[in-house]
This record gives sequence, C-alpha cells and structure tokens, in this order.
Amino acid sequence: MQRLGKNLGKYLGETIDIRAILRDVRLAAEKYGWTSEVFCKVGEFELFALHRNARGARNRKRVYLSMGIHGDEPAGPLAGLRLLQENKWPEHLELWFCPCLNPIGFTLNTRTNVSGIDLNRGYLNPVSEEIVAHIAWLERQPQFDMCMLLHEDWESHGFYLYEQNPDEKPSFAQKMIDAVEKVCPIDRSEVIEGRPASGGILRPNVDPRTRPDWPEAFYLISHKTRQSYTVEGPSDFPLPTRVDALVAAVNATVGSL
Repeated sequence: MQRLGKNLGKYLGETIDIRAILRDVRLAAEKYGWTSEVFCKVGEFELFALHRNARGARNRKRVYLSMGIHGDEPAGPLAGLRLLQENKWPEHLELWFCPCLNPIGFTLNTRTNVSGIDLNRGYLNPVSEEIVAHIAWLERQPQFDMCMLLHEDWESHGFYLYEQNPDEKPSFAQKMIDAVEKVCPIDRSEVIEGRPASGGILRPNVDPRTRPDWPEAFYLISHKTRQSYTVEGPSDFPLPTRVDALVAAVNATVGSL
C-alpha cells in the first residue's frame, strides 16, 4: 500500500461530519450503558466524557482513551465510534472515554481550535476553555492504569506510536505494532519526528518539566498514569485504513491488560 500523495504542507485528505459522528457516539454509549458527562460547551458543541464501569470484580483495570484533539485528524473520532459500536471491551476494564476534544476544529478541518490554538500544546499553562475544562474534569477522575491517545500524522510513512512507561511495566507497544501491521503499513524509519525510532516505536526520554508546551500525554504521565501510548495513524493513506489501524491498536492493548 502506497501513500496517496494528497497532503502537501498540511492535511488535505477526507473530512468528516463531526456532528453526525458525535450523535452516533451518544447513541452507542446509551445503548451499551455508558454514562455521559458534559464538561465544557464551545459554540454549538458540548465536550463530553463517557464512563463505563467494570463488569467483573477480579483484576479490575482503569483505562482512559481520548481522540479528536486535532481537527485535521478524522480517523480518531471514527475509530472511537467504531469501538463503542462494536462493544468488545473486556469485562474487567473500567473505562473513561473522551470522543472528541476539538469538534469545532473538525468543522474547519484545522489542527487548532477556532482561536488558532493547538489544544495539544496547552496542558501546562492552559489558556483555551476546552483544556481548562478538560483538566478540571481529569482532576476529578481516579488514577488510570493506562492511557491511550488516538492521533494521526499527515507526514508519516505508516503507523507509529509513542510509549511513555517510566516504571518499565510490561509494554504493549509491540503487541500494537503486530496487530496494526495486519491492516496498515508501519513506519519503520529510524528517525520519526526528529526522534529515534525502532520498528514504529518511539520511547522518547523527555522530562516534561523541561518542556513549556505540554501535550495531553505529558499531563497524563505527570498526574494521572504511569503508562501512556500516543498512537499515530498515517493520514496520507485511505481513511478506512487509518481507522482500522487505530481500532486494531486499541483492541490489541485492552485485550492484553
């Protein structure tokens, strides 16, 4: 499978109807017994989080997933919708789920929000109402055993992921790569986004305290979890392929917890 060659200087691929997707997200959540909490209103949109209690009493794990923080990364919300509709979650997982953190960005097909702010750089000193509200919501939640953040990269040659695992817990990175490889090419470059990579896996040795522009992953690893994965679909490939990749990565991980 080859890149489409559509993305020249920015994402120029398929767009999505975020209103319809979020409507379907709510319907799937209601069908399968998730609770919903609105934590912010931006224009016509409500930013909301979903919660699902574990069904089993043994070996409970708490997992957080988020997507849609960049409005030019449509595979994330679509993957989230499919995961909710398929409802294949292991019984012992308690789940928190943010299906779209930047809906206005999707109406504009831009990385940023309506004010031109990259929301995924504002978790240390937040100025946008979306992230101020999201952090306030996160602060009310318990510690998570694992977090997964669904993204895309318009420049990449295939799927790749970042792993943050400072306590060297059993890694899920290779499980994700093995699962995704069946449905989507892997970016096997030795350097991705200026960082060393191996087989589509980046393990950056970055102290969040040295960075002034925190992404969501930095906030989570500093305050809410000790194991986090940012998964990147290759957005110069067909949209169904990217959605398949993100869904495969999530299923491979939650199925192994």
